[in-house]
Amino acid sequence: MKIDLKTKNFEITPSIKNYLEQRLNSLDKFLPNDESIFADVELAKTTEHHKKGDIFMAEVNLTMPGRLIRAVAEEWDLHVAIDAVKDNLQREITTNKEKNISLYRRGARLLKKLLRRD
Repeated sequence: MKIDLKTKNFEITPSIKNYLEQRLNSLDKFLPNDESIFADVELAKTTEHHKKGDIFMAEVNLTMPGRLIRAVAEEWDLHVAIDAVKDNLQREITTNKEKNISLYRRGARLLKKLLRRD
């Protein structure tokens, strides 16, 4: 998986970059082995008037062949936001995979039913 990282309103440290890469690379076991998978990551530090202190936002757009998966998280800590985005991406990937498997099985059941009628 190729990762493109953008930051807004703060400087990224090597430890944060390694943490992000480690979390996103843990998703490889859920993804097909394809070199065209691309993750566009944006990390930002914002201050919102209704929340106290700094708020960190992590946004990931995961581009796969024929599919775009997007996850956004806003948390009080950057590490917590990265973990939340990873969990959301993992949930979306497994849901998509299960949906494809169930559609394949439904089609196979219908075909088997048609073949038994003859």
